[in-house]
Amino acid sequence: QKLVGHTDWVSCVAYSPDGARIASGSRDKTIRLWDVISDKFSMILKGHTAWLTSVAWSPDGFKVASGSTDNTIRIWNSSTGDCDRIMKGHTNDVWSIVWSPNGMNIASGSYDRTVRLWNINTGDCCGVLKGHSGLVSSVAWSR
Repeated sequence: QKLVGHTDWVSCVAYSPDGARIASGSRDKTIRLWDVISDKFSMILKGHTAWLTSVAWSPDGFKVASGSTDNTIRIWNSSTGDCDRIMKGHTNDVWSIVWSPNGMNIASGSYDRTVRLWNINTGDCCGVLKGHSGLVSSVAWSR
């Protein structure tokens, strides 16, 4: 099915853990949450000031994290659409984000050549991994 709604390129997509919803991020600076059964969007998440590069569902499906070329990571409540937290620290575009398996942390990769580890409860950066010679375009956790 074709999901219509964004007003610019879709740059990232992720299924919810239960497969019932999709989050899509776009160059239009929004995230849309879609219902897989009805093919309709259920809400639009607005707040980023530049295009989206990465979206990821929390393991429990209650939160959506987003990374953007505005250098921030945002945590959204997938039921209300509220932005619960804005995490700042990267000095260039955030290219990739991923939740830890336990849902307590996020790892982010950036054009600033770092990987940052974030505490979801506080929004604090709890670690910076340096040493890459170029942008970090993908991050992953092991189990």
